[in-house]
Amino acid sequence: VQLQASGGGHVQPGGSLTLSCAMSGITLDGHAQAWFRQVPGKEREWVAVLSKSDPSKFYKDSVKGRFTMSRDYAKNAVHLQMNNLKPEDTAVYFCAAGRFVGLLENVYEYWGQGTLVTVSS
Repeated sequence: VQLQASGGGHVQPGGSLTLSCAMSGITLDGHAQAWFRQVPGKEREWVAVLSKSDPSKFYKDSVKGRFTMSRDYAKNAVHLQMNNLKPEDTAVYFCAAGRFVGLLENVYEYWGQGTLVTVSS
């Protein structure tokens, strides 16, 4: 199983970025997916979660209305569309997948490498 995250970069406040996580070795419908982020010196925190079936979406309060997580079945990938970015969104973002859905990082068995998002003027 491999998860490959991409799409990070530098953007000004109010700008947009789309992160992608290409997944191989697992099926989207057979696993829950999530995006986490981590600021140096702080714990990794969940940002958005997509359950296996349905699928139900969950967003951290601070990103609701600004971030949208979606599945791309053609590419076997998940995306995180981030709009109206704020300096406090600056972090390394990680994608994750697992058999169960949850808000804690230890729920997820598979992880991609991080991609850095920097929001500053």
